Amino acid sequence: MKTTSPRGQPNVDSSAYAVLRAHLRPDELRIDADLVKRWLVNFLRDELIRRRGIRQAVVGVSGGVDSAVVAALCAQALGPANVVGVRMPYATSSVLSSLHGRLVIESTGIRDRLIDISAAVDGYLREEPDASPQRLGNVMARMRMIVLFDQSAKIGALPIGTGNKSERMFGYFTWHGDDSPPINPLGDLFKTQVWQLARHLNVPSDIVAKPATADLIRGQTDEEDLGITYVRADRILHYVLLGYAPADILAQGFDSQDVALVKRRVDATHWKRHLATTAVISATAINEFYLRPVDY
Repeated sequence: MKTTSPRGQPNVDSSAYAVLRAHLRPDELRIDADLVKRWLVNFLRDELIRRRGIRQAVVGVSGGVDSAVVAALCAQALGPANVVGVRMPYATSSVLSSLHGRLVIESTGIRDRLIDISAAVDGYLREEPDASPQRLGNVMARMRMIVLFDQSAKIGALPIGTGNKSERMFGYFTWHGDDSPPINPLGDLFKTQVWQLARHLNVPSDIVAKPATADLIRGQTDEEDLGITYVRADRILHYVLLGYAPADILAQGFDSQDVALVKRRVDATHWKRHLATTAVISATAINEFYLRPVDY
């Protein structure tokens, strides 16, 4: 099916983008993809070069759309030769993730580094033979951050985050894992908006169209874990962030079970969007004050 891109150029819809267009109200979460791209490229240059004097970046390349978009943005901001894409498979990682990770490296022209984390993760888990799948996934995510920060230190670079706004609001990330990098260009973009930006950046369509997955458990997908599609969740999150009460969101025509699920997940994960909570003893506590604001 032919559609028109945000810039007015005809193209072929990926399945994810087709669903997005079918469900969103006109322009509700539509972005000016070219403007956002230019803003984020300038953001990366400002945060890395001007503020920190750092001219190289390290990106964990998973084969998913978020890391593909970040790799493309970093390549434009710093030049492909100054960006290292680190692929970090575990023994159970999807073969498709590996293939798509390589495709991101090739399409962006950034430098490639493949580091298998299986031995490092299993070395620890040998002492924890009863670790649940959730614990295994958290160990994998945190091990990947160790690798990214160490590879950055090796070449005088900075690791760049790849988490989107939908994941952050749902708490769908490993604390001090996925959220650890000090710079995150996608943190204020919903997943559905990342899809729009990905198409504008010519991220390979196979990557944009495939089901989103953290690939920490074999066969896992984001939307199955969350219990709701990103298309439905992002619109509700949009209203939550505007300050609408659940009753007001329901009045917009949303499903009551969807609204309850989204609100419950947002309310239950405020703590994950903060740094560690410090017990306030003095008037000079770092990043703390007695009455902390709600973190919408």
